[in-house]
Amino acid sequence: MAIIPVVTVEEAAAAAIQHSSLRLKGGGSKTALAANAPVVLDLSGLCGVVAYEPGEFTFTALAGTPIQEINRLLSQNGQYLPFDPLLAEKGATLGGTVAANSSGPGRYRYGGVRDFILGVQWVDGRGQVVRGGGKVVKNAAGFDLPKLMVGSLGRLGILLELTFKVFPQPPAYATLKLDLPDVATALNQVYRLFRGVLELDALDLTPPGTLWLRQGGIEATLRPRLEQLRQSVGGGEIITGPEEAAIWHTARELAWVPARTTLVKLPLTPKRIPSLQTALAPYEPTIRYSAGGNVAWIAWPTSPDVLATLLKEQGLRGVALLGEPLAQPLLGVPPDPIFTRRIRQALDLEGKFGGVGE
Repeated sequence: MAIIPVVTVEEAAAAAIQHSSLRLKGGGSKTALAANAPVVLDLSGLCGVVAYEPGEFTFTALAGTPIQEINRLLSQNGQYLPFDPLLAEKGATLGGTVAANSSGPGRYRYGGVRDFILGVQWVDGRGQVVRGGGKVVKNAAGFDLPKLMVGSLGRLGILLELTFKVFPQPPAYATLKLDLPDVATALNQVYRLFRGVLELDALDLTPPGTLWLRQGGIEATLRPRLEQLRQSVGGGEIITGPEEAAIWHTARELAWVPARTTLVKLPLTPKRIPSLQTALAPYEPTIRYSAGGNVAWIAWPTSPDVLATLLKEQGLRGVALLGEPLAQPLLGVPPDPIFTRRIRQALDLEGKFGGVGE
């Protein structure tokens, strides 16, 4: 396997012209996507912030820029990426976050990666540098190419530069932990919260029935708001300070995932959780439901092929992010072949960016 380091746009474009097949690598934080390939482009050197306008709440950075670097820069101005990019401490990059669509628990209130990306520059299969979107929040109408790159897994081109909008970060957080007897009871409470008026920054569920309800804001107002929330749900433990921060740090860094398992991210709706729980129970995976039950994180202890079959039976599709490298990290129902083929023909006619799962 040849690893080609890339530190400039020109080098990325030249690599796309010279090689018939390429795989892309960033910070290496998502190990299940690191399958062997004859030629791998290492984009970790393509890093740095190109522009940051705190007053405009936007920034532009190269794709190999570490998320940690972005977080540090934004925090100096009391700003942040509300979708909670994952695995920052393990080296996740901005481009890898977009390509893997890896949002964290903050997605619940504000949306995920695709809701904050404004512009993208990339190299297509012909070695051409292409730009989509823009560098301001108000943008021109047309096909939203930046969103197309979210979850592309390196199959559509070499991401070079990305522009995001950001938000002011709440000065303080507090979390209500609510222990319920089972998933069904917890889901009933989730539905009540959906219909309520109380705003939550994050809502996670860990089986058998623990809800984690996070609120952010001015510290003086958090305690009465959490008390109101506790009364609304009929109990729970209020957690603040370093202990509270550690809960969500664990979630963002996926530190709860047991060793020697394959971690699969699975989009779904809360109503599908009971059926999924029943199907997976004999294998005793470790599961966390995030974003109000719209994302399942499954730490799978046995063969990924078994999980792929179970997901297909459930009519679901997920992507493996952590664990041993997989030649096929897309598990379950396959993507629409017609749509996928048309997009690939438009952006990578020669099929140079095999990416993963193909």
